[in-house]
Amino acid sequence: MKNSRTIAFALLIILFTGSCKKETIIEAKKVTKTEITAENLETANFTINGMTCAVGCAKTIESKLNETDGVNEAVVDFESKIATVSYDKTKLNVTSLTSTIEKVAGGDAYKVSKAEVKSVK
Repeated sequence: MKNSRTIAFALLIILFTGSCKKETIIEAKKVTKTEITAENLETANFTINGMTCAVGCAKTIESKLNETDGVNEAVVDFESKIATVSYDKTKLNVTSLTSTIEKVAGGDAYKVSKAEVKSVK
């Protein structure tokens, strides 16, 4: 009887210690942004084809654009399929931003069908 309790106790200890997962600490990627002067700030709209969801597609594209050096702010609206990006025109242009969007998810998922610079006055 005493041996049964000892074995049961040992098995419980092994079970609890063996099932504990090691914690992994992941550091958040810090994006260093330089301030963009008002005269260099430009805004463009991009119509994006290929998005199938707001949480996965639109947010992934939005995050990738916001991580890009020279982008002040990017907002992707899944419903309208439009990304609005304000950026430093001395560092980026419509062509480079189109390329950034189309490279998300390996380059096969998204296609910019229309890109236009909004006039800033």
